Amino acid sequence: MSLVWETLQKLSEHFTQELDTNAGRINEPGMERFNQDGWINLVWKSPHFRRAHLDVVDSRESKGLYMMHLCIFPELHSDAPIFGFDVIAGEKKMTGAFLDYSPSINPDHIMIQDFGKVVSNLEWKRERELPDWGKQIFSEHMMAAGNVKETEEVTRVAAVARSLFSHYMMSLTLNAMAKFDTEAVRASHNRYAYYQKQNPHTPRVMKSLGLNEDDVDVFVKNVLFPEI
Repeated sequence: MSLVWETLQKLSEHFTQELDTNAGRINEPGMERFNQDGWINLVWKSPHFRRAHLDVVDSRESKGLYMMHLCIFPELHSDAPIFGFDVIAGEKKMTGAFLDYSPSINPDHIMIQDFGKVVSNLEWKRERELPDWGKQIFSEHMMAAGNVKETEEVTRVAAVARSLFSHYMMSLTLNAMAKFDTEAVRASHNRYAYYQKQNPHTPRVMKSLGLNEDDVDVFVKNVLFPEI
């Protein structure tokens, strides 16, 4: 197995184990349609976040590609940011790797500040420019890297994702007593979901991985970033 794929597979397993330890899996209605051979969708809920969704498309044998997506929405009484990690990779490189603590109702949240301090020290051989829809919702610190193929960079992407995932989970627990306007938080979460669904690259990539076009269209519209 290539270094890139092995690294991402271990990262996916880490996310799954940690979420299984700290939250409970839930069966969302209709999700069974999107658990197929080579396509895995898992959802968790805890007292600190209302939804964590891990989406993995393993098309290594058929298309030579591996895609992973993890998004975590805090509970509606929290002003904590939204966690998002996405990566698409071939055998020898990560075409794109994206990581962010995206603002909810508080763009100056201490978690976002902590995130910025960590990623500000990272240097990539090629940083990716954010599209207009992404600029509407992502933090100014967002990690967006492309053409990640050097061993050091591949290892660093995974290490940073693992570390900031752990920091995020711990910080949600520490902020568990906070109480904010749930309707304002709901609106901010829905805004995030709306703009994510404006990304034309997501369905295009998923279809290129060999997934059924109708399945992908329904998945992106109703499951990947559901509005509440």
